Amino acid sequence: MLTRLRYNRVAVHNYCRNADHFLAYLTVREIALEAVTPADVTAYLRFAVRQFRKRHGRAPARYWIGIPRSGIHALLKLALKRWPPETAAINAGGRLCREVCDQYQTWLREERGLATASVDALLWEAHFCAWLIKHSNANFAGLTVRDLDIYMDMRARGLTRKSLKDVAERLRSLLKHLHRTGRTTADLSQHVIAPLLYAYEGIPSALSSDHISIVLKSVRKDRSPMGLRDYAILQLLATYGLRSGEISRLRLENIDWRADILHIRRSKTGDHSLLPLFEAVGEALIEYLRHGRPETGVREIFVRTRAPYVPMVRIYNEVSRRIEAAGVTPSGKRGPHTFRHARAVSLLRASVPRKLIGDVLGHRSTESTIPYLKLATEDLRAIALEIPGQEVRS
Repeated sequence: MLTRLRYNRVAVHNYCRNADHFLAYLTVREIALEAVTPADVTAYLRFAVRQFRKRHGRAPARYWIGIPRSGIHALLKLALKRWPPETAAINAGGRLCREVCDQYQTWLREERGLATASVDALLWEAHFCAWLIKHSNANFAGLTVRDLDIYMDMRARGLTRKSLKDVAERLRSLLKHLHRTGRTTADLSQHVIAPLLYAYEGIPSALSSDHISIVLKSVRKDRSPMGLRDYAILQLLATYGLRSGEISRLRLENIDWRADILHIRRSKTGDHSLLPLFEAVGEALIEYLRHGRPETGVREIFVRTRAPYVPMVRIYNEVSRRIEAAGVTPSGKRGPHTFRHARAVSLLRASVPRKLIGDVLGHRSTESTIPYLKLATEDLRAIALEIPGQEVRS
């Protein structure tokens, strides 16, 4: 299987060797492979570290443990129907939490039709269910405003006002669902107090045009398969201001090479946009597809550079690493969205109408584009009016 997935010979050797050691460990302890639990794997890894110390007289390197763990997990995924196994609910409270979360997730997907990212974000606050049963010894029918206050005080530790407001909004959504399904007698969502945020009070992080040029030149020097891939990704970010999910889901059939058109499926709205395929982007994609992309049956353009060659789910780490390697130190965040903000600024400074900027960025409403106006701070300074002061009497 590993050879079919095009793992290199060293990886195949390490995976098989560690799988053999694990099977021998199970045999000595009379543990059937079908009965293996995550606790058994953890116990074996501790045993493997002790054996390493005996053989070499020292502790293994920090990341060494990942080598046997990967081999064992590959073996278990192949031999067992499901690995890792689902965590069993240990009591009625746990079963209730799982039931509520499953119903909530189904409602968000099927009834509200939310995108996967939005569903995952809202489900993040669903651990309120487990917290309530564990810390308050209460069920949903006995939920009180005081329980909500205690929970919000706990969640507020170390969070910014913006993050705490997000927590409050997610919790309100869950509470409305609990009331709608009859698990609470009253709608308690209105009792969740969130910090007051003013519209457009913060300025999003954005790279300057000089910073983008520095990053692109730095990555261009890397002619490895990973370098070619990352350069193509950065060209898409800098040219179109795409969201990270729109890039990771970009497929081979989404490029019309004859018409020089990119077909983009928008992450948030699900709409489709047609964008012109600019020369620099096209050349970067062609170079990656010819010399950097490994042979694989997946249709997504950007894949891992090491086996298994599966589509990239996230590109944040790669983008952040390239920015840091180029010596660029933005004041705020340093992920893919900084390129999106920078693209918005360049369009604003080119006097592109707000509606067209929204079309490029994939906004349904022109209101969604307004926050980007804050980024053109130098332009705003140029038209600022002096504040009249008091006349000084002589």
